Amino acid sequence: MSAIFESYERQYCELSANLTAKCPAIALLTGERRKQNLAELKTGLDEAESLIRRMDLEARSLQPTQKAVLLAKLREYKSDLNNLRRELKKLSSDTQVARDDLLEGGLLDPLKASSEQRDRLLLSTERMNQSGERIKESKRTLLETEELGVSILQDLHQQRQTLLHAQDTLVEVDDNIGKSKKILLSMTRRMSRNKWIMGGLIGALVTIILFVAYVKLSHS
Repeated sequence: MSAIFESYERQYCELSANLTAKCPAIALLTGERRKQNLAELKTGLDEAESLIRRMDLEARSLQPTQKAVLLAKLREYKSDLNNLRRELKKLSSDTQVARDDLLEGGLLDPLKASSEQRDRLLLSTERMNQSGERIKESKRTLLETEELGVSILQDLHQQRQTLLHAQDTLVEVDDNIGKSKKILLSMTRRMSRNKWIMGGLIGALVTIILFVAYVKLSHS
């Protein structure tokens, strides 16, 4: 299994366990503490989603057999993340219902609040919404940048593997060329030796022929 995937998986499991344990505690909180914990829960879920995306990218870069196993794991993690998001939505809805009950009970009756207080409340709400949108946009940009970085790293890894394979091929070709040179040198030496042997044999035959011819001429 990929060491990178295992690292992301370990981080996700720890984060998921913490978020799951936090949900029952949030249900018992009220007011600002509840809002703060809900915000922390949402941030944790965004981080968990980012880890799942990283695991998905890493799994898809592996061999088919490994990829199939890891993608099956990811489906379980995605289902777990969806359950946590539903829990967050439920807790947020409970907060809104409680606020509406307070308004109907007159504890936060806007009609009793001054115009200035209402204006300040609306302005603060608008600023919070704008800040929330900016944070969401920043997170979206960060995730896109992170995914691009992971993609570039994968491309570089593939290029490195290609270069290493090409280097191994060149080394093998160089070894074959060296062997071929040795074979050619050996063949050249044999041909040279055979040439001298043939020359010696031809010289011996010519000498014998001339000797035989001389003997015949001298007896005639």
